Amino acid sequence: MNLGFGEVAIILFVALLLFGPKKLPELGKAAGKTLKEFKDATRGIMEDDNSAEKK
Repeated sequence: MNLGFGEVAIILFVALLLFGPKKLPELGKAAGKTLKEFKDATRGIMEDDNSAEKK
């Protein structure tokens, strides 16, 4: 699922209309933190799985 520039622009425009310009940076920051935590958790699971295979 690749998003082009037009699709991203429409999504950002709708988000701007729904949440307003003051809330949008906060939502972006929260989404970034969520993605980072998910990435860290999956990395930890993969490392645990790899260490179990070595034993």
